[in-house]
Amino acid sequence: MLALFNKVVMIGRLTRDPELRFTPNGKAVANFSLAVDRTFKREGQPDADFFRVTVWGKQAENCANYLSKGSMTAVDGRMEINKYNDKDGQERISVDLIASDVRFLSSPGGKKSDAGDESSASSDEGPGDMSDFSDDDLPF
Repeated sequence: MLALFNKVVMIGRLTRDPELRFTPNGKAVANFSLAVDRTFKREGQPDADFFRVTVWGKQAENCANYLSKGSMTAVDGRMEINKYNDKDGQERISVDLIASDVRFLSSPGGKKSDAGDESSASSDEGPGDMSDFSDDDLPF
């Protein structure tokens, strides 16, 4: 029997602080954007890809409390494709990451977080500093 999987692991930096909301049933949901450096760059292309991340439950609350813009973060989850209309009424498609596990690799200043045991994580590894990005830089 053939088994199909939709599993993604990404490491990047938050481009903005997580936004925490609660469903009418009281379940927490947090959203943030993750900038992930590309391994190779083409002329005229961005140096990073940007992904919207959705986290549910207690993890959502932890993300909102302990992550902020610039935090180095590892996200494990699945990809989901969504269609929506932008403010001009144009139909858009987004590729979103629905997180099943989020690891805090560093604080925005590059200090290692106590939340994980990822000893190889440091401020000079992985994607560059994304703290100078604004929401206007995002493609969605």
